[in-house]
Amino acid sequence: MRKAAFLLLGTLLAGCQFAPDHERPALPTPAQYPDYQPEPVEGVVPADLAWRAFFDDPRLRELIEAALANNRDLRIATARIEEARGQFRIQDAERYPTLGLGAEATRGRYATGASGASSGAGPGAGAGAGSAAGAGAGSAIAERYFVGLTVSAFELDFWGRVRNLSEAALAQYLATEQARRAFHLSLIGDVAATYLAIREADQRIELALETLRTRRETLELAGLRLKAGVTSALEFHQAAALLTQAETELANLRLIRAEQLNYLTVLVGGELPETLPPPVPLGEQLSPTRLSAGLPSDLLYLRPDIIGAEQRLRAARANIGVARAAFFPQISLTGSFGYASTELSGLIGSTNETWSIGPSITLPLFDWGRNEGNLTVAEARETVAIAEYEQAIQTAFREVADALAGRRYLAEQLLAQRKNVATLQHIADLANARYAEGVVNYLEVLDAERNLFDARQTLIQTLRAQVQNLVELYIALGGGLPVDRNDYGDR
Repeated sequence: MRKAAFLLLGTLLAGCQFAPDHERPALPTPAQYPDYQPEPVEGVVPADLAWRAFFDDPRLRELIEAALANNRDLRIATARIEEARGQFRIQDAERYPTLGLGAEATRGRYATGASGASSGAGPGAGAGAGSAAGAGAGSAIAERYFVGLTVSAFELDFWGRVRNLSEAALAQYLATEQARRAFHLSLIGDVAATYLAIREADQRIELALETLRTRRETLELAGLRLKAGVTSALEFHQAAALLTQAETELANLRLIRAEQLNYLTVLVGGELPETLPPPVPLGEQLSPTRLSAGLPSDLLYLRPDIIGAEQRLRAARANIGVARAAFFPQISLTGSFGYASTELSGLIGSTNETWSIGPSITLPLFDWGRNEGNLTVAEARETVAIAEYEQAIQTAFREVADALAGRRYLAEQLLAQRKNVATLQHIADLANARYAEGVVNYLEVLDAERNLFDARQTLIQTLRAQVQNLVELYIALGGGLPVDRNDYGDR
């Protein structure tokens, strides 16, 4: 009978798993990225390339270091990991009985012949009435002492409720950790993008200042020509309009730079370091390292947002097991073992040994749909978690595909833009020469100079976009966060 009971208990414990098995949904994206390259690109897997090795600008590296050390949002994300870890430890401890050491001493007056005086109560029950002194007719004073181990109410997890609660807490903890990793990557990308925007503004401001100096000289020359009667007032005001254009653009660029610098201060978490290495020009920011995109399925192991979404799906499925187990009886066990006596001396001894054990069972009968409602909620949350997981994969796929497209077409755009600037520079030189010879009026020079200035500004913008695109590809592929696939596979 004993063997049969143990066999039945083992069968119940092994067979009652109400949580759905965890299976990854089918990949909701194409198996390959769009073919934006005329030939295959061989390169380094971003996850194997640390961000310090990826960024060549020493000033940018120091700014990222400062942001990772001081950014307040990253501190919050890290603290939430500790919170989730603590919640998991609390929940996981429910799977094991809680042992405690207890001691008790009581002294009281009891009616003679009452059960309390003869048999005692609590842990010291069965120890006798104890020493009594005459305290009036029909009553006695009794003393009782107890010391021993106690087990608080411990649930026998036949239906996997406590185990699934622990699984859900573990998955939430891992999801929180991945959220911090995702923010870590996002912070690196934000610092790099803001820094590149400042570098772009610096070079455009330098271009605007150079243009401003040239156009002031041109305006002074036009003023002399106007006084000499060589040119008209119209041409003088056209030269003044060119100067105003450069002054307006310069003010706008300084505003953009100030705003980006303020945002960088927030990202870094305080004032920028006083001693920073000299910056690297935009044209030298492009890393010679080629990045390999791999396959979309690789993102399941490389992107922390996808890994976190999968952990939340695990938690949702574990909670379904919790909701299903609520339909079955909940069995708890309490007990104690120790020594009880009416005398403190000689308390510890075989004659004073006492123990107790007591199971309790709770079976839901009428809950007016409460358990069914909880199960419906848990199943709905699983559906939401599946959709969020698939959405995270689709978002990652789009970000990588966009960056791959940018890698090709921004290079083509930059090449065309360089040719355009060279052509417009030639046109401006010819227009100025023809104007000096009196062949054309100043309107032709005005148009040529305005077009050249706009093209040179656009060239700097395109160059910054190309560098930022490379950073976006690195971040989109999970760069800078090495991942062991075994850590996030099926447990």
